[in-house]
Amino acid sequence: MLGTVLLIILILLLVGALPAWPYSQAWGYGPTGGLGLLVLILLVLLIMGRI
Repeated sequence: MLGTVLLIILILLLVGALPAWPYSQAWGYGPTGGLGLLVLILLVLLIMGRI
């Protein structure tokens, strides 16, 4: 159950981090880099068996 909720949240964050609108193209790699870091942390926790 927790894995499904985390997967849905990650997909929503990924869609929100894409620079699809003109005003968000100046943001650079910030939102996507932060999301990548979050995914990396979740993968490490998943491999260690904490989730």
